[in-house]
Amino acid sequence: MSRQIVLDTETTGLNANGGDRIVEIGCVEVIDRRITDNHYHVYINPERDVPEDAVKIHGLTADFLSDKPTFSEVAEGFCDFIRDAELIIHNAEFDVGFLDAELNRLKMPPVAKLAVNVIDSLAMAKQMFPGKRNNLDALCDRLEIDNSQRTLHGALLDAELLAEVYLGLTRGQKSLMIDDDEDAAVRKAERNRQSADDTDRIPIMVLKASPEELAVHESVLEGIEKANKGKACIWHQDPADHQAD
Repeated sequence: MSRQIVLDTETTGLNANGGDRIVEIGCVEVIDRRITDNHYHVYINPERDVPEDAVKIHGLTADFLSDKPTFSEVAEGFCDFIRDAELIIHNAEFDVGFLDAELNRLKMPPVAKLAVNVIDSLAMAKQMFPGKRNNLDALCDRLEIDNSQRTLHGALLDAELLAEVYLGLTRGQKSLMIDDDEDAAVRKAERNRQSADDTDRIPIMVLKASPEELAVHESVLEGIEKANKGKACIWHQDPADHQAD
């Protein structure tokens, strides 16, 4: 069983080591390339103010977050949720930096010790679409994923969209995950379908031209030759004359 966690955070700012804190975590579980109903979502009291520039991005004010749990209160549950999973994060360095800073304050192991691996979907997208915009909105548009509800950044919604984006980016890898038995079953089903098609196919009826129709056809060819000043119509020429063409 392959267990992946698509993760996103919202923060008070951009500097994890300069006093900014996490205000929201959203996680979506993906097992064997199927999004499950097992989500992790929590708002967090950052124990500090939330700058207006940050509020404009995610809409989470200090007043709204004032009665929410602190990171220390949710840390164990969060770690349990991501433990031994592969993490998928867009611009992973940013989110992991904030998570590690929060965990370090509590003397807890960093993300690298909890997860088996971290995949940066932004780096992946840049390799696939060099020179193009590769933020979440751009990727949703490119992969035809509905993001109409994304008026503000929200960790859980963004994680849900990123899960769809990641599956879209890696769709070609799905065939590599089919085991031998399933692959053989797929091939057998295709052969059976083709055999059934051959059995059910209606025989093609061949109708030969009547003498009258042949005479009309010959008359048309003679008219073409007369219009071309006597030059032989191609249908009257020997096919061998054209083998070198």
